[in-house]
Amino acid sequence: MSHPRLTPDKDRMPLKESAQIGRGVVSLLRKPNGPRDRQLLLGAEVTVFSREDGWAYVQSAADGYCGFVGVASLTKPQAITHKVTAPGSHGYQNANMKSIDRCTLSHGSLLASLGEKDGFINTSHGFVPKQHIAPIDFFEDDPVQVAAQFVGTPYLWGGNSRWGFDCSGLVQAACAACGIPCGGDTDMQEADLGELLPDGSIPQRNDVLFWKGHVALVWDEETLVHANSHDMATAFEPLDEAIARIAKTDGPITSHRRLPVPA
Repeated sequence: MSHPRLTPDKDRMPLKESAQIGRGVVSLLRKPNGPRDRQLLLGAEVTVFSREDGWAYVQSAADGYCGFVGVASLTKPQAITHKVTAPGSHGYQNANMKSIDRCTLSHGSLLASLGEKDGFINTSHGFVPKQHIAPIDFFEDDPVQVAAQFVGTPYLWGGNSRWGFDCSGLVQAACAACGIPCGGDTDMQEADLGELLPDGSIPQRNDVLFWKGHVALVWDEETLVHANSHDMATAFEPLDEAIARIAKTDGPITSHRRLPVPA
């Protein structure tokens, strides 16, 4: 998909280096000290095109999104072996749940195992409980169930983590957990995500509904799950009530798409 936010700025490309995000959650900014467009999680792979005044201009390997992160948030690439599948977790100083936590981890964080000990994997960010992770090649098969884990999570514009999602960030996280390619913003998702259905199609589980500037996942024929500013959280909402409420500000549904998940 050709999109300005997915096309690196040719004037900012003296380098082309591989790196990874080395902190729990890092904001991807439109410009240095500018507004947040999205977030990148620990272990996310990026291409670095420039470094200047403490800022790096990067492109996310997962979805192609371009923006700025602090240079200090980048590390050299490691061979990723695991990902966090629990809503959140911690990296502990020792292989002991009572030891000091060194790092807070969101669902979707990527880890390089240095070995195992007493039910934990050892990583450069601490010992992570094996109950909270899965091998990197593991994928869920029910995106809306993934999204439902985050009911009650605060709404955050540009958010992609356990500590804040916006509408498109929640859909992207749910799809990524299931191995479904998904853009970072609503317009990208509406253009490419899943199969476009005819007007009047009956919503079913794991369908995706779009409005002007908003997106929601279908839990069942009568219920949505979405990160929304009305609740300022990820929430369940009756489908008919959501359609009526959103129509007052954003108009009617603009697209109805179906994700490629097992029946």
